[in-house]
Amino acid sequence: MDTLITIFSLLILLFSIIIHEIAHGSVAYSLGDPTAKMAGRLTLNPISHLDPIGSILLPIFLMISGMPIIGWAKPVPVNPMLLNDRRWGDLKVSIAGVAANFFIALIFGLIIKFGTPYLPQGFLIIASIVVFYNIALGLFNLIPIPPLDGSHVLFSLFPNLEGIKEFLYRYGFILLMVIVFLIPGGLDWIFNIARYFLEWFSRV
Repeated sequence: MDTLITIFSLLILLFSIIIHEIAHGSVAYSLGDPTAKMAGRLTLNPISHLDPIGSILLPIFLMISGMPIIGWAKPVPVNPMLLNDRRWGDLKVSIAGVAANFFIALIFGLIIKFGTPYLPQGFLIIASIVVFYNIALGLFNLIPIPPLDGSHVLFSLFPNLEGIKEFLYRYGFILLMVIVFLIPGGLDWIFNIARYFLEWFSRV
């Protein structure tokens, strides 16, 4: 049973990440930038989105460590110069992925909350995994460190932070790896919040 849940968790995380990236590319396309579409990134094909570290190494490391699994895909290519909203376009594109994950979590959370007496236990377990990982994925991507979406949100809202921006784009990935791999419990706050909301949805 544990092996089956692990497999479902990996698949759910993978497709949640893919939907996250498609949301980025779709909003960019709606704002006039066809870069992601031309690169073949508006697809559910996992091969187009896999990142060696975020999609393979990190999930495997967390799985072996007995921790909840998290990760990311290759960033969708976006050309800000093609966006018809020059001021807020990057913010809209960046927040789209997080919004997609939270929306998925909300839909499945409401299914759990109002459908528990009527739905099979197996489906409710899968729905719970969907809620947990989509909340965790959304929160993880809000961390304001490149290459995560939170960095784009930060610099869209505060465009004058040039010094911080330069530092984070130079060292942000290293900082993120330190948080994920070297600091014990560095991601615990994300998983704790995800568990809290899952427990709330599970109260019938």
